[in-house]
Amino acid sequence: MEKIRPLARAFYLGTVRYKKALKLQHNLVNWNKVQPEVASPTLLLLQHNPVYTIGYRDKQYTDEEQKLLESLGADFVKTDRGGLITFHGPGQLVVYPVFSQLQIEIGVRKYVWLLEEVIINLCKKYNIEGIRSPHTGVWVGNDKICAMGINAQKKTYSHGLALNCNTDMLWFSRIVPCGILDKGVTSLSLQTGRDVTVEEVMPLFLKEMSSVFEWDILPLQHCELDNNNIDDETLFQLVTNKKKNETYMGVKS
Repeated sequence: MEKIRPLARAFYLGTVRYKKALKLQHNLVNWNKVQPEVASPTLLLLQHNPVYTIGYRDKQYTDEEQKLLESLGADFVKTDRGGLITFHGPGQLVVYPVFSQLQIEIGVRKYVWLLEEVIINLCKKYNIEGIRSPHTGVWVGNDKICAMGINAQKKTYSHGLALNCNTDMLWFSRIVPCGILDKGVTSLSLQTGRDVTVEEVMPLFLKEMSSVFEWDILPLQHCELDNNNIDDETLFQLVTNKKKNETYMGVKS
């Protein structure tokens, strides 16, 4: 019997503040919890305004250190993913796959391995040797090119990965990325010696995601509206094609 491939939808949201995207993820997770038979795997592709984020295991940053990072012009957000401090900003392809484990059964270790495989294959397109290490993510030598941190609560995956395309590396110099000493960061642009944009990388990423995960992914929908001013309900409805009388934040009205 031929295996039925999951059908996923993909959206490019442009540049979005971290808390706005986090709220959207929470709403999609709730939708998967309340209506798992209806909710479809969703890939949120975007870039963030400059932001430093810390995972739930990171307890080392004081209020003074937080204010120092914010004084650089970045947001500072404590979030519900795994991993330690990292930076997100323009020039970085951030991907948040949100899907129910009731629909697609993938264990956490296998899921992270598959995400790493997607990026390793993508790097090969640029003649870059991406490798795994004892630390999560994808590396080029001792430099991390793609950070990963996921959440698997409520039987739904959220959060995901951040691939450095043409990111300003100066932002990383203010922190110890992912809490890993004696390691660096790099980008596709640094490795290739030319400007590699997020827009260039997105179709390559989706192709590899479809191949590695064995998903069928619908054509990327571009929604580069002013997401930072759009209200949370409207943004949720945009991504789910739901109307107000059908659902609100993943909960039937």
